[in-house]
Amino acid sequence: MSAYHPLSAEEAIQLARSIPGRFPEHAELECREIGDGNLNLVFHVTAKNTADSIIIKQAVPYAKVVGESWPLSLDRARIERLALETEHKICPELVPEVYGYSDELAYTVMEDLSEYTIMRRGLIEGQAYPKFAEHIGEFLARTLFYTSDLGMNQQEKKVLAGQFVNPDLCKITEDLIFEDPYRKSDNNNYSEAIEDEAEVLRSDTELHFEVTLLRHKFLTQAQALLHGDLHTGSIFVKPDSTKVIDPEFAFFGPMGFDIGAVIGNLLLNYASQIGWSSDEQTRAAREARLIEMARGVWTHFESGFRLLWNEGLQDEMSRTAGYQDYYISQILKDTAGFAGCKMIRRIVGLSHVADIDTIPGDKGREAAQRKALAIGKSLVRHHRSIQSIDDIVTLVEQASQGNEVSI
Repeated sequence: MSAYHPLSAEEAIQLARSIPGRFPEHAELECREIGDGNLNLVFHVTAKNTADSIIIKQAVPYAKVVGESWPLSLDRARIERLALETEHKICPELVPEVYGYSDELAYTVMEDLSEYTIMRRGLIEGQAYPKFAEHIGEFLARTLFYTSDLGMNQQEKKVLAGQFVNPDLCKITEDLIFEDPYRKSDNNNYSEAIEDEAEVLRSDTELHFEVTLLRHKFLTQAQALLHGDLHTGSIFVKPDSTKVIDPEFAFFGPMGFDIGAVIGNLLLNYASQIGWSSDEQTRAAREARLIEMARGVWTHFESGFRLLWNEGLQDEMSRTAGYQDYYISQILKDTAGFAGCKMIRRIVGLSHVADIDTIPGDKGREAAQRKALAIGKSLVRHHRSIQSIDDIVTLVEQASQGNEVSI
């Protein structure tokens, strides 16, 4: 019989005391449940009159955003913990440290990042993060290369991939990103003001074809270990530091899915500026900064990935002339398509983004929603034609202006 049960605040405190070296022996500990949104319990344990603190994250056996009618496997806590450990080993400065865990009780004890800001919140407030593109590009290059057939022994990769079979959370992605927005679904969630947009999504069979190609890659292409949900709400930032959290959707899939998730969320904030910026000059400056940030994510990823390939390639056949350029060109196409899918689902699907949903005023919010959908559809529709990051920027700018798209 399983010992699993949701932790109480007092149990979280006792658990915190058991972690070696985390707190002074006689420290008075306090705990508050801070939550993390849709799926888990999160406890913040601190010691009075000191800077000592930890986070305890525990999975519950259902999706909190819906309730007990949507059961989920507790094994996702093991997957998240293992992903954090794997990513921290590869990028220790970009991923929080794990201090302890219990797979049976589905919790992970980890580094507290309270001095950081959730990136989505910072972007909404108009903050600039000049090191972000470099940091996240490095995270993507290193984690994707070193868990792929390029950067590790192929047989060892297969063993590792077997530890990240994640059917419940992959099913959420398959439904919410690649199916529900394109059909009538109880999971969809949008205002009547954009019903016309939702109808277009349901009837556009050419768009459906491109989404189906991307969905098939998500289902079948196990290139590398993915974070699986790498949006700006899963990233903590300071001006000079970045930390990636919450990899419970981790699995082996197409590299462009993670890169596209980051870029798609930057572009959602870009689309939201129409409802947030107080004047044209401020809006133009923020939009330009976000475009350059999205461009920088790709360029830092590509340069880092090529360097790792040139210095640490494990697969001899992949040294074949021209293969590196081909491989990276395919990642770029996937990145654009997956970014577009992410944008579309955040407007009409179950779970939205605060960047757009919290815009004050219905007109500004609707304008941002329509702009995000225009960009998302353009990226999906044209992803197989993209040859450079400049092509992505061109598609974004043309879709934003309502112009005929051409690359």
